[in-house]
Amino acid sequence: MRETVRVELGERAYEVRIGSGLVANAGAEIAPLLRRPRVAVITDETVGALHLEALRDGLGDVEMVSLALPAGESTKSWPHFARACEWLLEQKVERKDIVVAFGGGVIGDLVGFAAAVLRRGVRFVQIPTTLLAQVDSSVGGKTGINAPQGKNLIGAFHQPSLVLADIDLLDSLPKRDFLAGYGEVVKYGLLGDAAFFDWLETNGPLLAAGDKVARLRAVTRSVEMKAEIVARDETEEGDRALLNLGHTFCHALEAATGYSSRLLHGEGVAIGCALAFELSQRLGLCSQEAPSRVRAHLAAMGMKVDLADIPGDLPESEGLIELMAQDKKVLDGKMRFILARGIGQAFVTSDVPRDVLKSVLDDALRSRQG
Repeated sequence: MRETVRVELGERAYEVRIGSGLVANAGAEIAPLLRRPRVAVITDETVGALHLEALRDGLGDVEMVSLALPAGESTKSWPHFARACEWLLEQKVERKDIVVAFGGGVIGDLVGFAAAVLRRGVRFVQIPTTLLAQVDSSVGGKTGINAPQGKNLIGAFHQPSLVLADIDLLDSLPKRDFLAGYGEVVKYGLLGDAAFFDWLETNGPLLAAGDKVARLRAVTRSVEMKAEIVARDETEEGDRALLNLGHTFCHALEAATGYSSRLLHGEGVAIGCALAFELSQRLGLCSQEAPSRVRAHLAAMGMKVDLADIPGDLPESEGLIELMAQDKKVLDGKMRFILARGIGQAFVTSDVPRDVLKSVLDDALRSRQG
């Protein structure tokens, strides 16, 4: 049970292999890329405890050295980035070697950035261990770390040489983490494939229950959509911005909650998608049915849907808008939004009246008090 999606980027094209048993066969999967039988693996402490020995066994005759960083969004920071780079140099990693990012989006982003700058660029392989990383952050070459001023503001585009998305790894995810990843899966249907969203409305519960066929289909379709967009627009000059549906709201909410466990990234994406569709409806771009359908599906899956679902205090609407203005998608001082004319019909615009945006946020914040 396996699918392969190719990310077409000329000489830097690579495969995303999706299926069961990829970690158990990691040595054979990675061997063609190796100049010498050795890899340097960076993971986090949670993934390391669960899966590092399985990866070591799967690598077979390929020697493995490894570093485990703390788990959590706060690891995407200068101190841990510096530690990763210095460790890779201590391991005498050369430009022709392979670095392996073995973890979720935090590890993939940080290790990819380290690979981008180490010796002016070494090759790396992504082995994403979360649903969010398998469908989104492991594909497309965006790497980076967070800054106090905002999320992912320091980084580089550096494409992996291979992605191994082993859906068996998803069995060990806590329910909350799986559902957070599902926020990114839903995003793909909402931005450009209404039929996929229809399929998710029916099959989402199967995904959550662990059905391997449904998981393979969901991960593969998500990766296909991302690969198509990345091939057209690698560095986000145009179409790739569509992948940020929900993210302008999400990144502001993550900053407001201190990148803490109060709000996982995929939860913020889900809430952000609901807000983006609400904003689209207020602007007369889509019917009232569209945001209602989005919220109904997210709620049926047991996901966070509203600002009321985020524990603790949040800034007022003006404070949230200021945080949104720090987003890296700001262009010529204008915030860019991904809005929708309907499910599967997203587009990019900077033409959002501030008073309409404020009213959407004010209403959402009022729901926290109700």
